[in-house]
Amino acid sequence: MIEIPEQGFADLDALEDHLSEPSEALVTELAKASGDWLFVGAGGKMGPTMARMARKALDRAGNPVRVSAASRFSDSRARESLERHGIETFAADVLDRESVDKLPEAANVVFMLGMKFGITTNPSLAWAMNTQAPAIVAERFYNARIVAFSSGNVYPYVSVDTAGASEETPTEPVSEYGWSLLGRERTFEHFSRVNDIPVTIVRLNYSAEPRYGVLVDLAHRILDREPIDLSMGHLNFIWQRDANEHALRAFGLSASPAAIVNVTGAEVLAVRDLSERLGFALDIDPVFTGEPAATALLNDASKSHRVFGPPLASTDEAVAAVANWLKVGHSTLGKPTKFEARDGKF
Repeated sequence: MIEIPEQGFADLDALEDHLSEPSEALVTELAKASGDWLFVGAGGKMGPTMARMARKALDRAGNPVRVSAASRFSDSRARESLERHGIETFAADVLDRESVDKLPEAANVVFMLGMKFGITTNPSLAWAMNTQAPAIVAERFYNARIVAFSSGNVYPYVSVDTAGASEETPTEPVSEYGWSLLGRERTFEHFSRVNDIPVTIVRLNYSAEPRYGVLVDLAHRILDREPIDLSMGHLNFIWQRDANEHALRAFGLSASPAAIVNVTGAEVLAVRDLSERLGFALDIDPVFTGEPAATALLNDASKSHRVFGPPLASTDEAVAAVANWLKVGHSTLGKPTKFEARDGKF
């Protein structure tokens, strides 16, 4: 089920089945993929459904290779769900070389690990997670293809009258978090060059689904009758099913030196308009404060849309899915994006 059902998702199983559903294009591509797969940092927000999507696509393609997931797995449910769907799991500390050395061999590695929240209070750990861990993983899997997640936070703020920063826009982070992510990218770029590792760096702007993301952040403020700050007045996001698929298909772009691709939705969205659409779906008028700035953190993902096709989920479908999920009282992850923080302090 690739389409978002009009009535919303009945429960968590239905939601995760949708978020992990591959397209026929992905099935076709993974039919030709050789070697085993490993998702590093798979216990987080996107990892479980992305690993499941890869397993589904490989199974439908008749490709029997192994899919594994590594994480600290602080969320035992995520680990149990992965194993229930045919994915072998490994508890690992990626800052420990011996722990990483014990991970199974893999020809295709998705690096999803990183630290955003807490960087203001514990910057040294964040830098270690965002730069040292990539080095350890890149050294260990020197003979694999790697898709490494990054973020639009490596770009400067750009005019809201543009399509956003493209892959050719010079990097200029506005926060320590952004600089640490640029350090992550440079680490993978280095090992890509010296060890001839095919790498794709995925600069993602705001994956969203009914349990977390910018839509959930805005919806919670509306439901709690809290003012929505319009200072970061524009954004873009991509539905998580589409983000999962585009990231997996990014293996087809991997190269040495490393390739870079932006992944996000096709629209630059005004926060006020998006909030009003959510408010209409929730039957509550949102309250606003502040004025939109002339710049924002925006990605131009037209390159990925040319290669992979545009995201299948529309903004209206995503808004409806989030509103329906919250209206019936389903739980969220309780992990706000803090997208409105223009100083980048998370």
